[in-house]
Amino acid sequence: MKRREFIRNLGVSAAVLPFVSGLPSFASAGAAGRKQRLIVMFSPNGIVPSAFWPDYKPEKKKDDKKKDDKAENTAESAQPEKVEVPAPEPPDEFLLRPILKPLEPFKDRMLLLKGISNKVRGDGDSHMRGMSCLLTGIELFPGNIQGGSDTPAGWASGISIDQELKNFLQSRDASRTRFGSIECGVAVPHRADPWTRMSYAGPNKPVAPVDDPYQLFERLYGRMKDKDTLKSILDDLTDDFRKVTAKVSSEDKKLLEEHLTFVREMERDLQASDEQGQQHAVPALDPGVLNENDNIPKISRMQIDLLVNGFQNDFARVATLQYTNSVGNARMRWVGVEEGHHTLSHDPDLNDQSQEKLIKINRWFAGELAYLCQRLAETPEPGGTGNLLDNTLIVWTNELGKGNSHTLDNIPFVLLGNGCNFKMGRFAKFEKAAHNRLWMSIAQAMGHGITTFGNPKLCEGGALDLA
Repeated sequence: MKRREFIRNLGVSAAVLPFVSGLPSFASAGAAGRKQRLIVMFSPNGIVPSAFWPDYKPEKKKDDKKKDDKAENTAESAQPEKVEVPAPEPPDEFLLRPILKPLEPFKDRMLLLKGISNKVRGDGDSHMRGMSCLLTGIELFPGNIQGGSDTPAGWASGISIDQELKNFLQSRDASRTRFGSIECGVAVPHRADPWTRMSYAGPNKPVAPVDDPYQLFERLYGRMKDKDTLKSILDDLTDDFRKVTAKVSSEDKKLLEEHLTFVREMERDLQASDEQGQQHAVPALDPGVLNENDNIPKISRMQIDLLVNGFQNDFARVATLQYTNSVGNARMRWVGVEEGHHTLSHDPDLNDQSQEKLIKINRWFAGELAYLCQRLAETPEPGGTGNLLDNTLIVWTNELGKGNSHTLDNIPFVLLGNGCNFKMGRFAKFEKAAHNRLWMSIAQAMGHGITTFGNPKLCEGGALDLA
């Protein structure tokens, strides 16, 4: 029975739909099978390459190998039984550098891609094209927004990969969800321009991330009835939940109880944050200008928890998580950095103090990604096997390869999870491969057989082989 039929026949309010939509018993016909999910996480202003790209484990020299072989032969002649020789390190074994160290627990589920380039050119400066062409892979329209170059620009002229995949999944009964996609933000400015938007529903159609946890909570579950008196949205649904739990399986009953507990706790957390003046970390100007900036860590965790809960309850299969914006100037005092992020990113490489501070900033982003991975890994797959991370691919990326050079080459791409069945646990290098080809690889791995994405001229060579 489909969800709405169940609600109608049971005689309960449609307000319970958000709480039962992801229960396995109410999956729509034909929805059986593995759920594949995608999260794109963004952080700005490039990286510190020397502290980001991994080292390979040192291989044995030929002379050492000869000595090992000689020792092995001597051992075999002296003993009747063959001596077991340790297997050599795999050729793609790598050591994580300081920025990526927080992701060490997930190294076996990580795929690092070096040599991926944003080859989109045309109007706009590198920050603008780096941001608004990052997920679209196509040029910006001519416009009147002046950046750091002599050529002003407008919005992107095509759809972004997250929205492309959302539309594909929503077109099929087996993968259709309540929202299709969730767009989360952390300290994204209120202003709308090519530096602040990476998701596009189509040409000239930027999608604004929801950067206030309270607003995101409202979108998922509806408005809290009476915020001032802490009246929960659940209070009026007690009788309806009692009817539902009497009719569902024991597995669904447990999932529903966990869901209700999460909503209760999130309501309390939101209320407490509001009372402490921490409700919304986003000032009207660039992040970092006002003291609200200091609440970014709290907002980040709340947004991640809401995103994971949205996946757990099958509200969506696609999500974006955007930290600040291109040229974002957050002041990350919680890691001991007083200067603005973008300001630091322009300092020369020989400024050791600035380099150390940029490493701290990017390491913090890696830590938030590790928290996202952990939350997904500890959440069982509802109605399936394994956990959410087993069926989710996370892509962490940036608008620049390096901040002070504004290069669009060697854009960092860190892939985590197993949502696309790529060969993980490795560090792969390419030679200036267009990032359009990566988005094609991900789309095809999720069943969307596109042969081009964004600018077709940048798709030559086809999808990258990541299997």
